[in-house]
Amino acid sequence: MTKETIEVLVEGGNANPGPPLGPSIGPMGLDINAVVGKINEKTSDMKGMKVPVKLIIDPQTKEYEIKVGSPPVSALIKKELGVEKGSTAGETVGNLDMDQVMKLMKIKRDSLLANDDKCAVKEILGVCQSMGVTIEGKNAKETTRAVDEGKFDQYLNKES
Repeated sequence: MTKETIEVLVEGGNANPGPPLGPSIGPMGLDINAVVGKINEKTSDMKGMKVPVKLIIDPQTKEYEIKVGSPPVSALIKKELGVEKGSTAGETVGNLDMDQVMKLMKIKRDSLLANDDKCAVKEILGVCQSMGVTIEGKNAKETTRAVDEGKFDQYLNKES
């Protein structure tokens, strides 16, 4: 028999045995509370953010593996800014500096589609644009042009 995979989105450090986890895990014969406890342990540093979790289960042996993904870029931006939500009416909800943008890019780098760091930064800036977040006081479109022009290359060439 092959392994079963369950993919859910949980609140970091605050998963519970109710839906969507409980009904998915229950039929597998696993101790739901033990699984939820391990998920909460692995996601505790992402409190308040929605985190993708993949549960890979061997139905015969009841062994399982928990893989935690990284939260969406928008959730990371909200946490970085300390805001509840992005813009709904075109207003500015916060301002990031380029060091913060680089930090977010490095967190998400492996899951972004970009071929290089410059394009990865521009993906982050695109999310900032849709959320009403400025970068160093400028809107994300202006900042993207500045990135294209090489004005932030000093950030992209730093050693991690």
